[in-house]
Amino acid sequence: MVVVNTTNNTWARVGHQTARAASPMVTLVTAEACHLCEDAHTELLNRATQGQLLLDQVDAESPQGQKLLHQHRPAMFPLVLLDGAFLSAGRLPRRKLDRALAARKAS
Repeated sequence: MVVVNTTNNTWARVGHQTARAASPMVTLVTAEACHLCEDAHTELLNRATQGQLLLDQVDAESPQGQKLLHQHRPAMFPLVLLDGAFLSAGRLPRRKLDRALAARKAS
């Protein structure tokens, strides 16, 4: 089972694999009508379902989203954080994400 936080702050269980506390947490800050946000959400949700990560989706207009935007000041959406650290803004860099996940797993 993978735990995913949706934009309405409810938690949903996705898939059949076990989410571990050691799994990396990816925070996805999204905006309305953002095709790059939809693309990133689809990719990250697939990875969460496969047990590679935990996904926390945050609406940019929410208080938490506003705090993250103020802190990281992305040039565009979506803002993607890996374990609270900036990973990307804009189109999700899949290879960069793969390398970051592999490096985290190796450490």
